[in-house]
Amino acid sequence: MPKSLDITVPDLTGKLALVTGASDGVGFEIAARLARSGVDIIMPVRNLDKGRAAAARILERTPRAGIDVRELDLSSLDSVASFSDRLVAEGRPVDIQINNAGVMTPPARVLTDDGFELQFATNHLGHFALVARLLPLLTAGRARVTSQVSIAANQGAINWDDVSWEHDYDPMKAYSSSKIAFGLFAMELQRRSDAAGRGIRSNLSHPGITPTNLLAAQPGMGRPEDTTAVKLIRALSRRGILVGTPSSAALSAVYAATSPDAEGGRLYGPKGLQHLSGLPAEQPLYSRLQDAAAARRIWELSENLADVKVSV
Repeated sequence: MPKSLDITVPDLTGKLALVTGASDGVGFEIAARLARSGVDIIMPVRNLDKGRAAAARILERTPRAGIDVRELDLSSLDSVASFSDRLVAEGRPVDIQINNAGVMTPPARVLTDDGFELQFATNHLGHFALVARLLPLLTAGRARVTSQVSIAANQGAINWDDVSWEHDYDPMKAYSSSKIAFGLFAMELQRRSDAAGRGIRSNLSHPGITPTNLLAAQPGMGRPEDTTAVKLIRALSRRGILVGTPSSAALSAVYAATSPDAEGGRLYGPKGLQHLSGLPAEQPLYSRLQDAAAARRIWELSENLADVKVSV
């Protein structure tokens, strides 16, 4: 069995955290670890039944946790707008936002109702619109905004001429492209927050390699069976070999979002062999995420595609 890992998390009683993709996998473990710190948690989920079941599991571990499950489909800009408008109307500042939800490598190109390729829409554009619309609450909370990328953001490139992959769709290239766009957005958020004096601290985390549903069977997006990769990852994880567990993989995002030592504009991930597992630590920012001009470009493109003007 793999050794259990943990980090020190400050007392966050009275704070509010929003964690996307918290109904299973790494996102669930992020929410569960934050709950132990006393923070109130909003879990925006696509499937309310699944989200409520996840919240019940967290409450079994931490009976006094404050958890609010709400409906949100990040692949739908209308859903993002409805969710955000309600939260802004309630007016409670958001202290922590962890952008963790994502989809990975549908074997065939899938389009959202808005006409975007599913990975670009969910992994990047939906999160961009969410942050943009919640900006008043994030500013009021001087929030820590941590965006979960992937080691895939260290390969490939943004498909600038065809972000929805209308031509020559490649599942892995499209995934890398979406994660690079997402990472560049997070870096630009930090620069724009600094320039506007908003006090938002935006950084990046990555979970290493761990068994989650990203590569599991998902018939709804054209994957009828578990991939060979996820079967191997599960076997290695059970034996504590090379890759992490969902609970250990969650620690990088938790550290980036809560540690007094975690700074904006930085990347945090597992410090083990090849950064695949282990306790979190700062890591060199991937070369593809260092291009400030590309970050401005993806920001402006995202504003246009999401029809959201961001005042930072």
